[in-house]
Amino acid sequence: MSTDVIRPRLTALEATWVIARRDFIAVLFSRAFLFFLIGPLFPVLIGGLAGSIGGQVQRDAVSIEIGLALSAEENAAMITAGNALRPQLHGLVPELHVVKEAMGEQNFDARAFLDQRRGNYAAILTGTLAAPQLVGTEGQIARWSGPIELIAATASGAAPARFPQASSQVVATSAASDRTNRIRTAQAAQMVLFLLTMLLGGMVLSNLAEEKGNKIIEILAAALPMDAVFMGKLFAMLGVSFVGIAVWGTVGWGFWAIAEDAIVTVTQTNFRDLPGPAVGWPLFLALGIAYFTMAYLLLGSLFLTIGAMASSVREVQTMSMPVTMLQLMVFFLSAANIGQTGTPLELTSVVFPLSSPFAMLARAALEETLWTHALALLWQGVAVILLVKGGSLLFRKRVMKSGGAGRVKKPWFGRRAVPLAEPAE
Repeated sequence: MSTDVIRPRLTALEATWVIARRDFIAVLFSRAFLFFLIGPLFPVLIGGLAGSIGGQVQRDAVSIEIGLALSAEENAAMITAGNALRPQLHGLVPELHVVKEAMGEQNFDARAFLDQRRGNYAAILTGTLAAPQLVGTEGQIARWSGPIELIAATASGAAPARFPQASSQVVATSAASDRTNRIRTAQAAQMVLFLLTMLLGGMVLSNLAEEKGNKIIEILAAALPMDAVFMGKLFAMLGVSFVGIAVWGTVGWGFWAIAEDAIVTVTQTNFRDLPGPAVGWPLFLALGIAYFTMAYLLLGSLFLTIGAMASSVREVQTMSMPVTMLQLMVFFLSAANIGQTGTPLELTSVVFPLSSPFAMLARAALEETLWTHALALLWQGVAVILLVKGGSLLFRKRVMKSGGAGRVKKPWFGRRAVPLAEPAE
């Protein structure tokens, strides 16, 4: 003889926790999530290798050489003068090499030599130091005539052998440089936030589409408040996203620790000297996490609403395209108004929920004011609740039309739910 176990009803917050824990564990320990983690690493690896190879090819390609077809003494004088000027005119003095075929030839044809495309010569210098003649394309002549004339004047003694050294006083920073650097930080932060949101937000849509296909979502809706189901799914996928970010961040940090010197050499950038945001790096990173959370919840709630309106997986994918395009538009809106604090378009991007995380993260990089972030986060949280409520109402009307449980209208925070059925003992 068995007796039924009587359990107290779950509150909405308890039901949210049950759904969040269930989905988090189910997604985290699935094989699909493992491939999801590995997937983005391959494009990054391939992109890094391609960038390294492309950078090396570009450095080889931009190594400009000017061929010298003067007399032996004048060739030596030009090379000496070029080496003397190169430290003062960094990047403006080309590499000078004697054209071997011209040595000892009285009638050297520079045009024919260039037509043979030997080496990496941009032009050939013929004539004398007093009357140099540069043979090459129109663009190369326009670019290198001035430096070659200066080198020839130095080699012939018309220019001083020693140039005066200018004294300088270096300041740590300036208002203009601070503003420019902070704008770059804001742009980079917005780009990272956008990429992470778009990459990870699709998990919400795929999870809901799968459960709609096998009718699990209808069973959950019959046992628990739909608001709690939607909110639980959102926070479960948010937790999974943070796990993915932690894994990618750990891999990136390990790669940086191993190949820091090579990365700095390839990119010509020391990432340790990145310009600091106005609020400081610790608070900026904390705000970045908060705004990523809000951006993910806002986009996820829209995807849940789309899932509630769609009747098939194909329809879900079709209806998600406008949301993706909308997200691109709001990102461009926020990016276009960086540094234009207080303008109507910038305020619009701050107030509109989907663009608000991007616009406020840019403000954190540019301004030290903090109370606006508290107000923006509060408004974004309200928008998440409203979107979740709207999505749950659409789900009740479209999917649970025949069920009485779906039509019970009670406050979300006060409503109690029946726990999922368990076998009687």
